Amino acid sequence: MTQDPMLPETVAGALREYQDLLDRHGITRGEPENFYVKLFGTRRVLPPELSGRFWVVAFRALARRHPGRPPDELGALLAEADYDEVLRDTLDGALPAHAAALRITGGGVELAGGTHTVLQGRDPGERVPLLIDVRRDSPVEVEVDGTARELRAGGAWLVEVGPGSQVTVDGARVRLGGLHRTARPARLRVRAGFPCRWSVTSQDGQGWFPAGVPHRHDFRGRPYFHGDDLELEVPDEPLTVTVTRGMEYGEATATVRPPTTVELTPRRIYDAAARGWYGGDLHVHLNWAGDTVAAPSAAAAAQHGEDLHVLNLLAGNVSGARVHDLAALEHWVGRDLPWSDATHVARMGVEYRNDLLGHVSAFAPDKVPGRFHTGFDGQADWPPNAEGLRELRELGALVGYSHPFSLAIGEQDPPSAVIGPVPRACAARELVADAALGLVDSMDVLTHADIAASAAVYRRLIGAGNRLAVTAGTDTMLSFTRADRQSSPPGWARVYARVDGALTAASFAEAVRAGRTFATTGPWLELSVDGHGPGHVVDARPGQRLTVTASAIGPEVRAVRVRTASGVIAGAECLATGPGEALSVTVRLEASEPTYVLAEALCEPHPRTQTAIGHALTSPVLVDVGGRRVARPQDVRWCLEWLDLLQDLIERHARLDSRDRLADHLALLDQARAVYRARLR
Repeated sequence: MTQDPMLPETVAGALREYQDLLDRHGITRGEPENFYVKLFGTRRVLPPELSGRFWVVAFRALARRHPGRPPDELGALLAEADYDEVLRDTLDGALPAHAAALRITGGGVELAGGTHTVLQGRDPGERVPLLIDVRRDSPVEVEVDGTARELRAGGAWLVEVGPGSQVTVDGARVRLGGLHRTARPARLRVRAGFPCRWSVTSQDGQGWFPAGVPHRHDFRGRPYFHGDDLELEVPDEPLTVTVTRGMEYGEATATVRPPTTVELTPRRIYDAAARGWYGGDLHVHLNWAGDTVAAPSAAAAAQHGEDLHVLNLLAGNVSGARVHDLAALEHWVGRDLPWSDATHVARMGVEYRNDLLGHVSAFAPDKVPGRFHTGFDGQADWPPNAEGLRELRELGALVGYSHPFSLAIGEQDPPSAVIGPVPRACAARELVADAALGLVDSMDVLTHADIAASAAVYRRLIGAGNRLAVTAGTDTMLSFTRADRQSSPPGWARVYARVDGALTAASFAEAVRAGRTFATTGPWLELSVDGHGPGHVVDARPGQRLTVTASAIGPEVRAVRVRTASGVIAGAECLATGPGEALSVTVRLEASEPTYVLAEALCEPHPRTQTAIGHALTSPVLVDVGGRRVARPQDVRWCLEWLDLLQDLIERHARLDSRDRLADHLALLDQARAVYRARLR
């Protein structure tokens, strides 16, 4: 009898523990409640396009409860809001297709929502989210499957129900028969000849899955699963089958009537590895609370099904002391995961977290670090993130700030939006100091946070003289089946790195450190400055003219641009391109002062894009002139202002138990100020 290399006993034991936590506590797995833990259940119903409205409604509710409080104090109280009521007010009567509502009025009850299909004689299937909405002027007693709750007038309660659920309102039974219908089962087989991502949907959009496979849904609500030559039990009615394989492929679709076998093969759009480029997702979690327990096999299926060259699976905490997937990190640290091959490398890494100062992803450490987080579970916000970065660097890891900025930041905006009204918003606030001190390798511009805002801050940082590679990390969580972008497949955003020689964890990390990267939600993007690509430093003579070319490939590409420290200097718009055709722009640049050059692709909304709108951005080609590197005064001063705002945030909101610990933060900021001020000379 041999041990399963995908599931050593220590890892299997951790998965059993996670299942017990899920059984006892539900989707939060008993994590201490803060605003994002509280959101876990709500996010299964909240449409992504309404997330901004949700937080506006939450702030307004807190302002009514705490009149006169400033925004940052309200932001610190976000977990106080009743998220079921906030969800109800955000939806404002509308319902996503997979949810239902029970509206209680003075005249009775009203059931609203679509019909969900259940196969005859089979498992009752996925439970339906039911939003109970009290629209009368008096409290009401509601019981759902044995759990009772008194709801106030105007209250709300989000629950889940199945075909056999029992619901009463003030003791009277509510019939839920209209939420489900029964269909005759049939068999469907799907195959492509290699691992892919599949979606099987009935005419109402309901998804169907192989037995035992979690019912995952992406950003657009599309159901999906990974593999090849799979059988499903489905309703005996017309179905739509779609197959794709990550961003380097298009999709193929067929409408069928089971029982049948469907053979579909997605078409390649481009082949990055053939050009020496490999795409990675630097921020993915197996288990991070959630409604299902994800085994390593789920990550293996996703990586090969998405043809994702590099996968960084992070061990990290949620809101308490528990470090999820620590057992997997301890078992595999410093080694490729068992499903890796010549063109697919998977490693266990670390997410180092402090909600006040920012989160950092670490790829391919050689050993397990001594510290994973600060500021949680009674911890002080100490030491500064810089100490965690130093330790991870010493362990050989590639380190970069994750999901940096979620608030809109325009080209000309002051850095106040970097700080924002929510003190513990997980934003990359210490990045401005750590970048100046050379402690961080990269920044995830392509992420579930605000891409345009993150790109604007990235340009400020490199314009101020910092050397940072542009990277991508989706923060996909395989333990969540419906959670906005974070239940989308890994690799929906990728950092492509030009690797010298064979693909290994070390060669990929070296390429990222050297800045030979671009990050994308789908398009292929190239940049050439006198024949040199991203990561190169051009030592130019004053007045030397450089030829710059940028080009992009992808069905969603609308425009390609060339940017320098002074802004956009050239661009091309796209009406339509054929498969594999590039949209290109070439411009001559006079090297009159030190600058950087980068390319970006702007995109139309597209079904394959797992965010509101696509984007691609290269790391810069740096143009030094007369031995001087770029340090644009207005960008340097912008960073100095950011440091002042960060100091105020730390002094007002950091959890510190001594003046010495505050002094450590202030000393770090002063070191960074000295670096930026030297660049103004």
